[in-house]
Amino acid sequence: MWFVQPRKNYVPEMPWERTDEPELMSWQVRVRDYNTYVANVGFFIMLLFMGGLWFFLGFVAGEDEFIKKASIVMFFLMIPVAMSMTHQTSIIVYRLTNKGYEKISWKPQIDSVKPVMKWTAIISGIAVLVASFFNPYFLLGAVGPAGFGLIALAMGNSKGYQSLVRGERHENRGWDAVEEIVLWNKRRLIGLKMTFDDGFGPHSSYQKIYCKKGDVEKVLGFIKSATPDVDFLERKLIVNEISAQ
Repeated sequence: MWFVQPRKNYVPEMPWERTDEPELMSWQVRVRDYNTYVANVGFFIMLLFMGGLWFFLGFVAGEDEFIKKASIVMFFLMIPVAMSMTHQTSIIVYRLTNKGYEKISWKPQIDSVKPVMKWTAIISGIAVLVASFFNPYFLLGAVGPAGFGLIALAMGNSKGYQSLVRGERHENRGWDAVEEIVLWNKRRLIGLKMTFDDGFGPHSSYQKIYCKKGDVEKVLGFIKSATPDVDFLERKLIVNEISAQ
């Protein structure tokens, strides 16, 4: 989950570009690198849908205790699958030098989500078939397992989809490009305002630097020393997958 720190040290094996500059600070974090409020709402909606399906099957089943218990099992089987969609985390590795920083990030969930969805579809599908012998209405529950099975199949065969979901990114920025520093202490997030021109005109956004617990002041102090003339303030940031506002 998002609160588990990766045990492997990825810093030495990353394809850093600033290898001619001595490393002054480096670390790695595992975070939900997106708007968590929207994701939590999405999970709540999925939970309501699955709960409604469980209630409907239990209501149709009447006094059939076996089907009621099977419905409960299916409900709890679907919860981790739903969380794998709305609570994905990114592993982010940082390397800071006296001239700038590099950030490499990716989402490792694709490697574990596929087998989880596959076996969830198989187990819940078998449960539906067994339960249908007691009550044919329970075949309505096959929609969920069939859907997850198709998604798992698509994930397993599409390299493009896997690459998209993995979301690998590599940022290489210089300290001279920083225009403003913002700290959102609640998420231990430092935003570095920079201006870019992507062909549609210049626009500004905040590049994200997540800190490990207890290291916020140390990282912030280092960045301030590297950008002594840049304004600093504390406020909430609206986090997107690529940048923040």
